Amino acid sequence: MGPFKYEKGLKTAIRQFWKTRQSQAQQQEQRNVSDQGTRGAVTGGKQLDGLVGLLKKIAIDAGVPERCVYTKGNVLPGFFRPTKDWDFIIISPKGKLVACLEFKSQVGSFGNNFNNRSEEAIGSAVDIWTAFREKVFPGDLAPWLGYLMVVEKSVKSARPVSVTEPHFKVLKEFVDTSYLDRYGILCRKLILERLYTSATVIWTEEPKGDIVKYGYMNDDLSFETFVNSFAGYLSGRATEFRGKK
Repeated sequence: MGPFKYEKGLKTAIRQFWKTRQSQAQQQEQRNVSDQGTRGAVTGGKQLDGLVGLLKKIAIDAGVPERCVYTKGNVLPGFFRPTKDWDFIIISPKGKLVACLEFKSQVGSFGNNFNNRSEEAIGSAVDIWTAFREKVFPGDLAPWLGYLMVVEKSVKSARPVSVTEPHFKVLKEFVDTSYLDRYGILCRKLILERLYTSATVIWTEEPKGDIVKYGYMNDDLSFETFVNSFAGYLSGRATEFRGKK
């Protein structure tokens, strides 16, 4: 088996992630004191634009027409809430929902945000699957659901974190684990419970100069495994993209 064909694109996307973060930090430093603490015009979502663009290329390479790929304003109806804005969706020429992807990142503030990220991922999946069951979307084929998480690898995210057990014991797999470990556990369970078709956790260290380091918790959560699942599913539904919208 040859090298992963999208490795260069992934490296470029990770580099863009850090460059965008650095640019946003500089913009925040330049703001007036009265503006500190408010949300800037440039939002964190742009940090992952490189990865969104890469997945779009992968979809097109798999035979999906560009007009069927949506990366902005992807509002879909839900079951427990009126709508949810997904990061990336694919809709066939006949109006069938083919794929939905969610892109998230975590740099610093691990203790404050890990539970929030977990709840968001679980809630979004339960909402869309229930809506699918209730025939909110046309067609009988279930869409491909993907969850992509970029996590900073640092001393704080890689060291074991204590658990609080005032009344009952936590599951043993969470004992003596780091936040990186916990993101891996979360994503494996999201797949195991069939909340997402595939998920990937990409760790990356803050660059020093032009050197960009990144990797995975294990092979089953690698970006390559994620892409193979995604592209394979799209290839299996190739006939749906041959008509006109």
